[in-house]
Amino acid sequence: MQNSFLKFEIRNNVQNSNVQMTKTNKDKQYDLVDRTYEFAKRCRDYVKKLPKTISNIEYGKQLIRASGSVASNYIEANEALSKKDFKMRIKICRKEAKESRLWLRLSEPKTENQPEKEVLIKEATELMNIFGSIVRKR
Repeated sequence: MQNSFLKFEIRNNVQNSNVQMTKTNKDKQYDLVDRTYEFAKRCRDYVKKLPKTISNIEYGKQLIRASGSVASNYIEANEALSKKDFKMRIKICRKEAKESRLWLRLSEPKTENQPEKEVLIKEATELMNIFGSIVRKR
């Protein structure tokens, strides 16, 4: 029993030290895990503000799935078992970012939410470019 507690404590200390390392690195570089998470969250919030038309409901569902998939596949890429697996996950991230951009472009927001749509389209494009660059470098 005490042995399992010790393993938990060691694991916990390792996790805490990783968190601290991430925080200090954030000053220098934006964490892509956080960036993809924020993108998915902002897309979800954008969909909540869309007028409830038949097309917006369907586009919204697809946008939530695609933007969430960017974040989840990037997390999976970081846990990849091989370089080939990593590259495949990054390609999926790029594909899902491209799909997110499509659903954003097709959505029909209220006039006051149009600037938010443009910001999200820009972010989707930047994510596509980042993932494309990662694929080319590997």
